[in-house]
Amino acid sequence: MYNKEIINQTQEYVKATLKGETTGHDWWHTYMVLKNAKTIQKHEGGDIYVIELGSLLHDIADWKFNEEKAGSRTARLFLQSKEVPESIISHVCHIVDNVSFKGAQFENKIATLEGKIVQDADRLDAMGARGIARARTYGEHRGKEIYNPDIAPVMHQTSEEYRNHVGTIINHFYEKLLLLKDRMNTKTARKIAEGRHKFMELYLEQFFKEWEGKA
Repeated sequence: MYNKEIINQTQEYVKATLKGETTGHDWWHTYMVLKNAKTIQKHEGGDIYVIELGSLLHDIADWKFNEEKAGSRTARLFLQSKEVPESIISHVCHIVDNVSFKGAQFENKIATLEGKIVQDADRLDAMGARGIARARTYGEHRGKEIYNPDIAPVMHQTSEEYRNHVGTIINHFYEKLLLLKDRMNTKTARKIAEGRHKFMELYLEQFFKEWEGKA
């Protein structure tokens, strides 16, 4: 059963936990995922309570900067402290464990409509104008070069390879961002992704024109 008080408490918890986060996985990213997920849910259905909790907690301890299961452990402890039913906790933890992109060749293990909606919402915020800005922010955090023609994109086979690979910010478009449009789970997200994908293609077209001194 939907509990607005728990949602509000979760929002405050996430805001406090992610305060000062500078990798592009901050509260405002979480806010956008929540906003995207609610938009998708209006068209696709699904349990809005699970979707909102999953959206809010999906990056509470991002797997790229912590142990693989740190996010779901953190989410579980918080939800247990609020006496959320175990069936909901397990569902939310499944989302937290499996929502992230972990490499071009990594199998997507999201198994529920609610999880697919949160995953689509997360991926939409990695596309378009915000996606470009976030790629730059994350790349700078990782010490990535903007572009190096001697470094080719890599289609990562495993989550470990994806997490540990440095590469370049421009390569990240080919290793992840441009792949997302065709990996959306829902019709609603696929429609939204079209425009954001085109925007990224235009950005790259302009980038390479400038790289060649033609613009």
